[in-house]
Amino acid sequence: MDILGDRKFVEVPGGRNHELPPLLVKMKPQVRSLNRVMNLAAGLIEQEDMIPAPSIESLLPEEYLDRARQQLERSKMDLALNLVDQYLGLIQHWQWGDGILEWIRQCEMTFEMRSDLRLLLHPDVWPHASRSSFVQLLEDKAVKTEGVEIEKAVGLRLAFRQPPPISCCSNQFLFYLNGTLAHSAYDTWAGMSPDRASALPPERFSFEVVNMALE
Repeated sequence: MDILGDRKFVEVPGGRNHELPPLLVKMKPQVRSLNRVMNLAAGLIEQEDMIPAPSIESLLPEEYLDRARQQLERSKMDLALNLVDQYLGLIQHWQWGDGILEWIRQCEMTFEMRSDLRLLLHPDVWPHASRSSFVQLLEDKAVKTEGVEIEKAVGLRLAFRQPPPISCCSNQFLFYLNGTLAHSAYDTWAGMSPDRASALPPERFSFEVVNMALE
């Protein structure tokens, strides 16, 4: 086993480069109706009273009252757009996580079919914590992700079997909690590996990344 700093790399038999299955991922967030998401975001703002109306409306002259109402509507629209942006970022991360977990499954089958790779995998129950070495491989290979954090993406997919609709998300979750939850899920999963220090040497593996997003 090679050691580089605090990293340990498994010894891959032979000297050949191993071609792994392609990583198929939707690189852009896919939602059924962006207008519907926008309407739900606007409803969330109203339901949670995120921008309450001024309590002194009755004391304002009519000309100032109209201006205040217009400003209030603009503020609600800006906040709704912000919520939608946060939600689309969540969906983009989830889609990457979904693609990565499926890619890991495909890599498992590839390893199982090759005698020189088979013994590198621990035969435990899916989702295998020891498979976090494949996530590390993606990071070591510097896969271009359009700003997506790979570990956060996998954490979100571990936390949610399906992408949550925006109606199920509180503003607190979208603004503050989804990153914390995702990283916690990933760290807990990866930390259960029986040999989490072992990594796959990136120079011995290659694969393609294919964008499956609908244009």
